[in-house]
Amino acid sequence: MKNRIVTALLLAGVLILPAFAQSSNSQSQPATTSAPTDQAAAPKADNATGKTPLQPDTHEGFWGKVNPFARKKYVQRQTAPIRDRINELDELTATNGKAIKDTDARAQQGIQLASSKANEADQHAIDAGNKATAAQQTAQQAHTRLNTVEKVVTNIDQYQPSTQTEIRFKPGQTLLSKNAKEALDELATPLKSQRGYIIEVQGFSSGHGQTAISNSQKMAESVVRYMVLNHEIPVYRIYLVGMGNAPVQAAASDTTAKPKRISGGRVEISLLKNNLEQLASSGTAPAPTTDQQQPAK
Repeated sequence: MKNRIVTALLLAGVLILPAFAQSSNSQSQPATTSAPTDQAAAPKADNATGKTPLQPDTHEGFWGKVNPFARKKYVQRQTAPIRDRINELDELTATNGKAIKDTDARAQQGIQLASSKANEADQHAIDAGNKATAAQQTAQQAHTRLNTVEKVVTNIDQYQPSTQTEIRFKPGQTLLSKNAKEALDELATPLKSQRGYIIEVQGFSSGHGQTAISNSQKMAESVVRYMVLNHEIPVYRIYLVGMGNAPVQAAASDTTAKPKRISGGRVEISLLKNNLEQLASSGTAPAPTTDQQQPAK
């Protein structure tokens, strides 16, 4: 009987000790957690949440730091501050993530807008460069054209020999032969589309005095009449003179030869041009033509 009573007392003591230890821990808990609660009221700027970090529990109960008989409510009460801080950190992380996304979106929009403005500015710069180049080319063309016009105006009355043809006549004859007409056709045909030229017609005849002058005048007039009627050469472009029996001038390359007289008659047709044709060209001077000597009988 005594053994049973002792056993029952021991069993009761074993069951009472955990409860007593649990209650003692719970009673002493407010003293340990009151300090962090009071400290949490004062925000700190050196951590993420701005609160004082959780302080570890230094109180040791009957079982020490680890209570093998801890109840669920006791564990929840101990872990509640940690859960609260974790929830705060989660909310803070979500807020920071949203702020980062918003900042990144605004930054991307700003970058795209800046890139668009830069591309637009580049295009305006390219257009301005093209317009400047076109303006420079136009100015250069105008300058070249102006120089050409000035040169033409300056030399408007300066005619240079271009082509020379000689028509021969038998003594006492004033009519044009077939070869003479062909020579005149070759000279006058290209002149229909040209301007800035004059034609000198000089008649020479053998004989003496007024008779030679009259004959040379008639031969020259036959040449002028053919060019006016058959090739529609304006009369104001033709200058006619009867030279009579004036001696023939020696070639410019032969300085030792003397002027000589010829038998029969002849007419010299000289085509002279100025630079007026340059006004209708692209601004370049026309290529000079080679002097031609086309004797015809």
